[in-house]
Amino acid sequence: MAAAPTKASQQLARQLFALSLVNGLVAPAQVEGVLAYLEKHPPAQPLQVLQAYRRLVARELAKGEIVVEHAGPIGEGILRGLEGAFTQKYKRQVTARGVHNASLIAGLRLRIGDDVYEASIANQLAQLSAA
Repeated sequence: MAAAPTKASQQLARQLFALSLVNGLVAPAQVEGVLAYLEKHPPAQPLQVLQAYRRLVARELAKGEIVVEHAGPIGEGILRGLEGAFTQKYKRQVTARGVHNASLIAGLRLRIGDDVYEASIANQLAQLSAA
């Protein structure tokens, strides 16, 4: 089991993450530069810093992709329409990826970053049974 990250390693990871952004978006060249710097100048707790940094980058990258869970078939037109709508809503380029999930029964579940939009029969049934 990994040790909990220290305050210092989390602070360093946040500083490195800030250096990885260009115009508010993660830039691959900047990430490469950060990793090259860490390789040449390892911090006191390199594993903790890298894990915290990876979580920050992954969370930011997840904000650019909508995972569209669906029970039945879904057309490319729907995915492209969702991309357009969420690009406008979040004011950043967003891509959509469909994932089949038969447990939804019917409808959709959308995940973008930490946000979840649920419109499935399974969710409605769960809410009814909880009431």
